[in-house]
Amino acid sequence: MLLEVNPRHPEPRKIQKAVDALERGGVIGYPTDTVYGLGCDLFQKKAIDSLYRIKGMKKDQKLAFICPNLSEVAKYAVVDDYAYRLLKKYLPGPYCFILDATREVPRVIQNKRKQVGVRIPDHPVTQALTQALGRPIISTTAVRQDADPDPDPRFVDTTFPGLELVLDAGACGLTPTTVVDLTGDEPVVLREGAGDPTPFLE
Repeated sequence: MLLEVNPRHPEPRKIQKAVDALERGGVIGYPTDTVYGLGCDLFQKKAIDSLYRIKGMKKDQKLAFICPNLSEVAKYAVVDDYAYRLLKKYLPGPYCFILDATREVPRVIQNKRKQVGVRIPDHPVTQALTQALGRPIISTTAVRQDADPDPDPRFVDTTFPGLELVLDAGACGLTPTTVVDLTGDEPVVLREGAGDPTPFLE
């Protein structure tokens, strides 16, 4: 189901409908500052299982945390002074940063190295959604394996059967995030995307 929402000033009642869907254990589609995403409640295992099934992903593929602010990031990821300076400089923005996980991260979504990817998208709808939910959304891109992203929310709605709703904020971008690993001594760019990777390659 498509639910049109104002991309710059999202209506609170429509955001609440999406929050209600997440709290019921549903999987939703939503806009970000890069491509559309698919997401669910971090603390509902059945919802996470549904997210993997709807996306057609293997269970060893990683998911990202969509957080409302840096304080929320620090609950689920180990953020030292160096990482904090980078996150504060580049978030909100089109980056996903890999950090070591804290004990707050549910075991069901931890990988063997106990790391998490965290994002704070620079998009009013995403920020309103995470703030209203009060915790991160566990998320993946709304893109099929080996397929190109499509900016149209109608594509998301028809391509991923099983979504409870899709927040339609108009067209998004075509390039996913830049992924930067901050778990080592120096940043490592794992994927070049919408965010400028140059500062992390120097």
